[in-house]
Amino acid sequence: MSLRVIGIDPGVASTGYGIIDINSESNIDVVSAGVIKTTPRESHGYRLKKIFDKVAEIIELYRPDVVALENIYYSRNLKSLVEVSEAIGVVTLAAYNMGVEVVKFTPLEVKAAVTGFGKATKYQVQLMVKNLLNLEEVPDSNHVSDALAVALCYKNMHI
Repeated sequence: MSLRVIGIDPGVASTGYGIIDINSESNIDVVSAGVIKTTPRESHGYRLKKIFDKVAEIIELYRPDVVALENIYYSRNLKSLVEVSEAIGVVTLAAYNMGVEVVKFTPLEVKAAVTGFGKATKYQVQLMVKNLLNLEEVPDSNHVSDALAVALCYKNMHI
């Protein structure tokens, strides 16, 4: 028996996703990963709809058991805080519409679960994701490595 987890690093411009399978021996296989991109030329509402639609499509295609989602912990920029919160909302809605449970983690929880240190750098997270998933290279996008880190956080905190 295996468990399929989609980790999501939400954002309006770029939402990263990483899908892993965890088998009964806790071996992990990366199934897919990528970035949902939008541009500032698109209206804000359209950008959110695009994220919603793509997340729903990914969930329908890969049939995960759970969506692990990075939640906002703190932001100095109020506009950024609101926009990322809206992205979190549409991802959560897409998952629940598809009947999939959502579990949210703060960035500190994700970093601590993956690196052992809640204030790890992006590069430290990328290296640990590479090592823990036996990847040949560090993921070429911070959004992908963050999404995979969120999925690994779920594994480390719930299995």
